[in-house]
Amino acid sequence: MIIRQEQPADYGEIYHLVQEAFASAEHADGNEQDLVEALRKGQAYIPQLALAAEIDGELAGHILFTKGHVGEQEVLILAPLSVKPAFQKQGVGTALIEEGHRIARGLGYSYSLVLGSETYYPRFGYSPAEALGVEVPEGIPSENFMIIRLREDGGPVQGAVRYPAEFGL
Repeated sequence: MIIRQEQPADYGEIYHLVQEAFASAEHADGNEQDLVEALRKGQAYIPQLALAAEIDGELAGHILFTKGHVGEQEVLILAPLSVKPAFQKQGVGTALIEEGHRIARGLGYSYSLVLGSETYYPRFGYSPAEALGVEVPEGIPSENFMIIRLREDGGPVQGAVRYPAEFGL
C-alpha cells in the first residue's frame, strides 16, 4: 500500500471512491463526494493533508484534513475518510489516519477533530471533545464529536468550533 498526496489526475476517481464508500454508510448524507470537491476549492484546504491510498495501482481510500478553529486556535477537521468497500477492514483507513496525523504533526498542528464513530476513532486516540472544553455543535451527539492531541506542545483548546464554510455548519 502506498499513501500519497492526492493529485489533480485523481480527482474524478476520488469522487467516485467517496461516493461508493458512503453509499452504504450508516451516517451519510450522500453528499460527501461533493464536500470533498468543495473543500478542495476552499480556503481551508491543505494539499499535504489530502491523501490517497493506492494498492496495486488502484485507489483504495482517501482522507481529507482541513483547517478549522476552536476558539481562536487553528485545528484540523478530519472529514471525510473514505475506503472503497472492496478494501474495507484491511487497514487502509488506519494507514490513512496514521499518515495524516504524522504529516499534521510535522506541519505544526496540535489537534484534530472528527465527527464519527465512537467505536472506530478512539483506537487512534480520539476522545470526546467536550472533555477538553470544546463546545459540541448543536444537534451532534457528544460521543461522536471527538478530538485528538497531535503534539504535546499544543496549548489548551476550548470554545466553539468554526468549521470551514463548505461544511454548512
